[in-house]
Amino acid sequence: MTIQTRFAPSPTGYLHVGNIRTALFNYLITKKNGGKFLLRIDDTDIERSTQAFEDEIKWDLEWLGIEWDKTVKQSLRFERYNEVLDKLRKEKKLYPCFETTTELELKRKKLLNMGKPPIYDRSALKIPSNELKLMLSEGKMPHWRFLLTQQKVQWDDAIIGNVSVDLASLSDPVFVKEGGQFLYTIASVCDDIDFQVSHVIRGSDHITNTATQIQLLETLGSSIPAYGHHSLLTGLDGDNLSKRFGSLSLRDLRLSGIEPMALVSLLSTLGSSKPVKIFHTYKEIYDDFNLDSFGATPTKFDPELLHTISTKVLKSTPLGSIKENLLKIGVPKDKIAPFWEMARDSINKREDMIELWDLCENGPKVVASNEDGPFVKTALKLLPLPPYDENTWHSWTEEVSQKTGRKGKALFMPLRLALTGQSIGPDMSKLMPLLQIIPSR
Repeated sequence: MTIQTRFAPSPTGYLHVGNIRTALFNYLITKKNGGKFLLRIDDTDIERSTQAFEDEIKWDLEWLGIEWDKTVKQSLRFERYNEVLDKLRKEKKLYPCFETTTELELKRKKLLNMGKPPIYDRSALKIPSNELKLMLSEGKMPHWRFLLTQQKVQWDDAIIGNVSVDLASLSDPVFVKEGGQFLYTIASVCDDIDFQVSHVIRGSDHITNTATQIQLLETLGSSIPAYGHHSLLTGLDGDNLSKRFGSLSLRDLRLSGIEPMALVSLLSTLGSSKPVKIFHTYKEIYDDFNLDSFGATPTKFDPELLHTISTKVLKSTPLGSIKENLLKIGVPKDKIAPFWEMARDSINKREDMIELWDLCENGPKVVASNEDGPFVKTALKLLPLPPYDENTWHSWTEEVSQKTGRKGKALFMPLRLALTGQSIGPDMSKLMPLLQIIPSR
């Protein structure tokens, strides 16, 4: 059987780390099994969906290296959804309801006050047929509910094992809103059938929704995908992440300089029984990726840990993977290898390389403090003429020490500051051969 998975974001906001974790899980099992990965744009909410957010979703996926085989937009499939809805109406599986949002909320509160579960009472089924025809002929717009068979639905979940949901404890789900908007369940099930989705991996907040979908799939005579429900990510304070959790949106993480494979490395193991590892390729990950190592218990996401991993990923990036970045910031081909060897140990994000190369080309922007001025002037007179090599810093500072008597921090700090304008930075023995401008003697 060909594995077919899908990622189904709504273009109504930016993706956050919780969204992309779902995409990643589906992508990894697809890649591991040589399957197909579908990007489904859930844009049935015409008013809130925008092309800008859809573009951001695609940029986020491309940034992470997640490739999809096909794109489907739900807004182009309304005719298909209506066909299925008509079929359900004919089979008396879909019924119109006319309660307003306010009326439904009052019913809900009343049931809760009585200590009963807030389940829809199916009062719309009791409307006489002649009265129903009159209401429809007068132009009253109903919302449409799917008539659940109130029984237990069970499945063997790929992550949490055996799951059983009693549909008698759920309200009949709304498939179409009063204004005609198709809601998630009907559109999603139609798409899963038509695009032969074999595996659906998503958050544990979808468990009851899965039970409803399974019954709808059975009603439509379709095969049932394999389902897996992973844990939800929370902040360190236990609050759920949301689409509008700005600091953890992929857009902001991308702009802040986070390495994409750092996020992939963290999310591919977070919440599992395996330790977090540093990965540079997807093949390293999916070869060892197993859904059964994860659980459904809420998992805390630590942004600081992500930043730490990002720095480690960057520092361990091989030259071949960073070469294009170095060429773009102006590093000549013959200096790419020594520059990266020098820079990698002193940067936290790729943007830092720009400042380092500017130092190499244009010299420091800061001069030594007045109290060290005479010492630095003496030291610079002892500095040999370029070109420099990896031994220059050691031989020069040794000579300066002998002439001035300075040692340790008092020796090295003013000289570093004079040459770089910074009190900390890369290994000077590796930096000096790259410096093109040396302060005047």
